[in-house]
Amino acid sequence: MKPIRVLIVDDHEIVREGLQILLSEENDFEVVGMAGNSDEALRLAKQHKPDVVLMDLVMPGLDGIETTKRVISASPVTRVLVLTTFSEDQRVRDAIQAGAIGYMLKDVLKSELLGAIRSAAAGKPALHPEAQQFLMRQISGSEEEPLHAALTAREFDILHLIAGGKSNKEIALTLHLTEGTVKGYVSAIFDKLKVADRTQAALYAVEHGLVKLK
Repeated sequence: MKPIRVLIVDDHEIVREGLQILLSEENDFEVVGMAGNSDEALRLAKQHKPDVVLMDLVMPGLDGIETTKRVISASPVTRVLVLTTFSEDQRVRDAIQAGAIGYMLKDVLKSELLGAIRSAAAGKPALHPEAQQFLMRQISGSEEEPLHAALTAREFDILHLIAGGKSNKEIALTLHLTEGTVKGYVSAIFDKLKVADRTQAALYAVEHGLVKLK
């Protein structure tokens, strides 16, 4: 069975050497190179086409996010596993969007890191529990109904006219309603969309594809 070929990318020499020693103790890993910055990482990735790159996020020059994009572009067969001390939601999001298959923190146990590298090499996501929590928040948030789902059919009609620049009086004439009734609908629309005025309501409608700009 061929060993998993790993490229270590970290700007701290002691971290690189520590990871190299850790991996050398396992029969199924082979460290094919170590890099301390983005340029070295890209050169070695092109040269060795490693199975997995252990990628730090903070480095001099280009950071790990941009380096991840470039490594994957240069070597599509390579999987990038982020190994960092940072767990902020934005960093997790950026890393996953850049193409990383996994996101681990440096406080993981040896067995967890080895398992993550093996998973990454097999094309399976490997996520630290804190990164998993972020993705769960993303998923639960994306499944929430949009604010405009609460609008009635009549309120949708009025929102379209608001987005078209119509005044309450013009809307009343168009829909054969009293101006007072329209005013009540407009107030309800503002409340449901959590906007303060007609301009914000119109922008909401455009941003969510409810109306099209002419």
